[in-house]
Amino acid sequence: MSNRLNKTPETSQSLLWDVVIIGGGPSGMMAAGRAAELGAKVLILEKNESLGKKLLITGGGRCNVTNSEFDTRVLLAKFKDEGKFLFSPFSQYGVKETLDFFHRHGMDTKVENEKRTFPTSDSAGSVLEVLKKYMASGHVVIQSNAEVSGFIVDRDTKDVTPTITGVKIRGNDTVSGKKFVLATGGKSRPETGSTGDGFAWAKQLGHTVVEPSASLVPLKVKDVWIKNLAGIALSEVKITILQNRARQNKPIKGKILFTHVGVSGPTVLNLSKDVGELLKYGDVFISVDVLPNIDQATLDTKLNTLFRTEINKKLKNCLGMIGGVHEADNSPVLPTALIKSVIEISGVDGETPAHSITKEDRRKILATLKGLTMQISGLLGTDKAIVTSGGVVLTEIEPKTMQSRIHPNLYLVGDMLNIDRPSGGYSLQLCWTTGHVAGSDIGNSVRNVTQD
Repeated sequence: MSNRLNKTPETSQSLLWDVVIIGGGPSGMMAAGRAAELGAKVLILEKNESLGKKLLITGGGRCNVTNSEFDTRVLLAKFKDEGKFLFSPFSQYGVKETLDFFHRHGMDTKVENEKRTFPTSDSAGSVLEVLKKYMASGHVVIQSNAEVSGFIVDRDTKDVTPTITGVKIRGNDTVSGKKFVLATGGKSRPETGSTGDGFAWAKQLGHTVVEPSASLVPLKVKDVWIKNLAGIALSEVKITILQNRARQNKPIKGKILFTHVGVSGPTVLNLSKDVGELLKYGDVFISVDVLPNIDQATLDTKLNTLFRTEINKKLKNCLGMIGGVHEADNSPVLPTALIKSVIEISGVDGETPAHSITKEDRRKILATLKGLTMQISGLLGTDKAIVTSGGVVLTEIEPKTMQSRIHPNLYLVGDMLNIDRPSGGYSLQLCWTTGHVAGSDIGNSVRNVTQD
């Protein structure tokens, strides 16, 4: 896509744009494309060299583009209390509309575990390419390396509310516009440009901002044995949060990834905010059932049978068979490194022949397999968070349009909003929905003026 403003920088000062969008992430690009599709003259200001820097790393580079839950009420329940605010925007543009958009623009998708939806290419680049072409078809102009330093507000206006007339760009440039969209994202992964600038500007414009904190973030583990499992992923476990030996949540099934400092993966990320809150009040542990689809009594029987069948094998050489094997490659469900840790934590000598495993030994092994417990020492910071919680309070936003109720010619979208959501495609869907709704309102207002 051509970058006309970079070639003729004076244009940014000489034109009055229908809308100036600050931030070239998912919500900003969707808002830009939609407004331009409806006839608006659109400028995107992006402080990075190129658009979609964070988009390209989402989902490990695969891009969990949405969650294919088509029942809007069920979907919005995942957003908890904020789901009420989102009912209007999602009624206008939801999951079905999002998938129709990408399919219509030539990007096929596939649905995986828990309705997580990805491009069939397994590449976030496919998503970015669709958005770029969408904006190009509407002649959206992009100015990269444009670091915004603040808004220009006409405080001499006779209106009750001072009018936003432009934005300042570092280097003494200014850009004028009729409407403005704040799409700068939260504070997660600051190396991609999400450094919280938009929250500071929102405060200066009179908005109330809930201080952002890490929301979907990996957990740090105190136990040293965790380092031996770095890189190991288990496709299905059951995780329970414990404090003062009491269960603090309904056990959740899902994937877990062991890292060199702790644990990550979709299920862990979705528990992280609750863990962070509990850490304020004392020690927190998580208990991981590594074989959640086998109940305790059945697993005890399987262990007893295994030890009688493999009577002359050492414990360390036969325990890995207890979880079965993957059909695809006949590899053990429970990796060797995990089995080694299970044996170590259980306190049973791995050199013990199966025929010498006592009933007490078996119970220790059983308890560890069904409750691999680790102490959480903390959460990784916002630099490792998938998303951050916090943002502009929703009572100051009009849900039908995403307009500011303080400055009617300002729109706030995506991670600018104080909306918590789980991992699983919900964050990007929030961007597509709020961006499209804002772009539609802007484009329709331009169309109405033209027709008048």
